[in-house]
Amino acid sequence: MDSILKYFPELSALQKERFAALFPLYKEWNDRINVISRKDFDSLYLKHVLHSLAIARACRFEPGARIVDVGCGGGFPSVPLAILFPEAHFTSVDSIGKKITVVREVSAALGLENLTPLNCRIEQLDRRFDYAVSRAVTDMSTFVGWVWPKIERGQRGSLPNGILYLKGGELAEELALTGRKCDIFDIGKWFDEEFFETKRVVFIKK
Repeated sequence: MDSILKYFPELSALQKERFAALFPLYKEWNDRINVISRKDFDSLYLKHVLHSLAIARACRFEPGARIVDVGCGGGFPSVPLAILFPEAHFTSVDSIGKKITVVREVSAALGLENLTPLNCRIEQLDRRFDYAVSRAVTDMSTFVGWVWPKIERGQRGSLPNGILYLKGGELAEELALTGRKCDIFDIGKWFDEEFFETKRVVFIKK
């Protein structure tokens, strides 16, 4: 929790309360349904929550912005982002039902009325969004193929509408295969923990 307050000191009392509640809630559900590696669980705030919030350093979502989290797993990055941006709306999508169960129960316990969990594939959705976010669910060109038809042009945040993708390692070859201009933000420039040295946010404008 200290790492969240270190980089986001402007949080409201309710936001602090919700972020503090993440550890016991995920601990309870992770003991039932393993959605977070148990060896990493003690690093929940660093490796999952703060990592998710790196997207907020790249783009501040406006009230009313529609964001879809594709392959959300246990709710990262959408749950932390929904806490941080209570006036934006998040849709958390995963094809694995037990993962969506965790997202549904955690978001309900937090009172996150701006988050909708859906057990489906992104290709099955007939709605459109301003932004698609995700955390390395597949290679970048495959991801772009999944979400590109679902994103509307425009600007509902500090960046134009598009894709915000959390990714690590060497990216040049993979990003070239997308055939699109990609902007890369080094998370290590925002957060000084060693974990973030090779982590990035990739942005593709619609």
